[in-house]
Amino acid sequence: MNIKIRRPRIEDMKELNQFFKIVITDTFAKEGISNQVESMNEEIETKGNYLENDFESNGEERFFLIALDNEKIIGSIEYGPASDFILNCTNHALKGLPEVGTVFVHPDYQKNGIGNLLLKNMYVTLKNKGIEEFCLDSGYCSAQKIWKKKFGVPDYLLKDYWEKGYDHMIWKIKVTDILI
Repeated sequence: MNIKIRRPRIEDMKELNQFFKIVITDTFAKEGISNQVESMNEEIETKGNYLENDFESNGEERFFLIALDNEKIIGSIEYGPASDFILNCTNHALKGLPEVGTVFVHPDYQKNGIGNLLLKNMYVTLKNKGIEEFCLDSGYCSAQKIWKKKFGVPDYLLKDYWEKGYDHMIWKIKVTDILI
């Protein structure tokens, strides 16, 4: 594959919003929660709003990177202020830390190292901006397995948060602790 990582352009907006819809819909199906249509649509809308915020603030509020394979968007990652959800679940302990999120890889490209490539590029971006720590959260079981393998035990475990057997996890990560 010939993967390129870059900042999104305004002309990517329509394709990116379609990409968010594909990945989130696929994730909900794989997690066995595709019946939660309202939550799924809210997440799709939130990601679109984050992207708009990136464009409106020229990357100051939200900052996206995208992965492309021959100009087709196949991955995304962003950072921005920690969500109210994270702040409330941690009793505001992570206030002021950026949150890395929207780590999405197109279903046809998963398990090929695209997520790791996006993460490495984001680490360099954060480091170059003088950001030493960030947080990351996940309520998806499949993603939690990846994050636990990569970052270890979560700093915050919200047991059965979504329903029995569906936890929510939050990590606090030092950029300097990550091997690039």
